[in-house]
Amino acid sequence: MRAPSAGFSQGYSFLLLEGAEQCAPLWKILADAVDAEPGTEDENPAEVAALSTAQLVIVPMAGKDVYLARYAQPGKGWTDRDESRWLVPYWYVDTGFAALLILLAVTNEGLGASFFGFDQRTLPGFRAHYGVPAEWMPLGAIAIGHPDPGSDPIPPARASERKPLTELVHRGHW
Repeated sequence: MRAPSAGFSQGYSFLLLEGAEQCAPLWKILADAVDAEPGTEDENPAEVAALSTAQLVIVPMAGKDVYLARYAQPGKGWTDRDESRWLVPYWYVDTGFAALLILLAVTNEGLGASFFGFDQRTLPGFRAHYGVPAEWMPLGAIAIGHPDPGSDPIPPARASERKPLTELVHRGHW
């Protein structure tokens, strides 16, 4: 609730899925998409199966129209809702900030979390099943839970695969 927000627009919203009854349709949507076109995306059946043990999923969604309306209000400098004025789509940036804060809070509580995305195969089924209006765009989903001690967890990226700081930080000049 304290995430940064351009113009204090707060153009983000969250769909909270709790328990197997609410989460199971999401896992089926993801599994069906992977089964339909295996190997076309980063997902694989093992990853979907590992995520499907999570009993809590939070889906952060961005609402572009909230920002366009906010900046068309008196005192904000624009009188129209022209999206081309936005060099950066802050509806995605702000929603990403809020998602990151959720991930940090989950870690602080000693739980595990995994952020995963939707794609063109999964988005229509997700929207239809959960009644998500067209004006809200899910950035992905955060699966939250306790790791199953008997399972082989999805390995995190190895530190050796990370770029060195000198490739990521440009001091004083690119």
